[in-house]
Order: sequence, then structure tokens, then C-alpha cells
Amino acid sequence: MRTFGSLLVRGLIVGLFAGLLAGAFAYTMGEPHIDAAIAIEEAAGAHTHDHDDGTAQEAEEEPLVSRDGQRAGLFLATTLYGVALGGIFAVGYTLLRRKLRTGNDSYAALGLAAAGFVGIVLVPFLKYPPNPPAVGDPETITRRTVTYLLTLVIGLLAVWAGVAASRWAARYGDLARLAGGVGAFLVTIVAAYLILPAINEVPGSFPATLLWQFRFASLGTQATLWLLLGFGYAAAVDHRLSRQKVRTA
Repeated sequence: MRTFGSLLVRGLIVGLFAGLLAGAFAYTMGEPHIDAAIAIEEAAGAHTHDHDDGTAQEAEEEPLVSRDGQRAGLFLATTLYGVALGGIFAVGYTLLRRKLRTGNDSYAALGLAAAGFVGIVLVPFLKYPPNPPAVGDPETITRRTVTYLLTLVIGLLAVWAGVAASRWAARYGDLARLAGGVGAFLVTIVAAYLILPAINEVPGSFPATLLWQFRFASLGTQATLWLLLGFGYAAAVDHRLSRQKVRTA
């Protein structure tokens, strides 16, 4: 039997590599859209001050962190996030492994990763998709943060409700099990979406194509991270690979 320490170390290592590769995806697919959004923000926010001599001077504010620093920080952020997520994933796998109704450790890891992606990423994304830097009122950032975190919690509860309903309906057959799980999940999500307030701060002048390119790049970064985390941890806990290593040694 594997110890918790070994499972945790594997999760941290897998999360490290997943975070690095997710950062590479974000740098390649997301940074060009962020640069375009910043250019729009700077063009809209530029203003002039009239002076007595009739000249005009543009007011400029130096950013606290340069764009080069932000790009370097992107990899640091995704790597640290990947390591932390890998550790949390390993803890969740250790606690929930016996409750997952499969004898295959790899399938258990993949199922847990899929549930985490749906509850933590996809459910909040569909209600409150991310916006580029040029979109959003700074005065509503607290409200938007609270509602996003609330949606994240509801997403996890919806996944739990779907799993619980699926197991309860399993006594009536496979079709009832599938319908019960999907139905409980959708009912929870739809009810939450109707109760939670709608937040739409995208100005009409902002290019819709750029907006959705940024949003899909953000979703793709999260999907890359969870996909690599799921498959990487599934390979790390695969008994067949472990036996093969022992034979090779």
C-alpha cells in the first residue's frame, strides 16, 4: 500500500509540470489577447489637460509591474498554482479513493480530475466568464470575487449532488443512474444560476471577438492544467507502471 506521503509527493510533482505547461499555453494563447485589451484600455483612458498656453499634455501612469515582469510572473503563478492544486488533489484522492466505485486507481484519478474541472472551473466559467483587463469596474471587484467564489462552492456541491443521486438511482438500473446524476447536477446548477445576480460590465464598444478569444484562452489554460493533472496523476498511481519499473530494476 502506498503511504500518504508518497501520494502527496506525486501530486506535487505532477502539479509542478502541469502548472509549467499550463503557463506555456497561457503565454502562447492568452498573452496576445491581453496585450490587445490593454491597448484598447490605454486608448480609451488617455486624456489631456489643457494649459494656459493652449498646449496639451497626456497624463500617463507607470504600471507597478512591467509587461515583461507580468509575463515572467505568469509562469511563476501557474507553477505555484499547479503545485498547490496537485497537493490538494492528492489529499482529495487519498480521502475519497475508497468511496470511488472503481478498482482501477487510474480511473479513480481521472474521474476525480474530471469532477474537479467541472465543479471548480466549468460551472463558474459559464456563469461568470473572465474578462480581459480593459473590462470591469474596479469598484465592483469585491462583489465579483464573492459571487465567483460562491459559484465555485455551488459547482462542487452540484457535483456531489450528482454523484449522490446517481448512486441512489443505481438500484433502478444504469439508465436511471445516469439520469439521476445528470438531473441532480443540472437542477442544482440551474437553480443557482437563477438566484445569483447577473454581472455584465462589458462595454458595447469592446470587440466581441477579442473578448471571447480571451475567455477561451483562459478556459483552455485551466483545461490544460486539469487534463495534465488528471492523466499525470493517473499514470503516477498506476499499479501496472509500478510493477513494470520493479521488473526493469
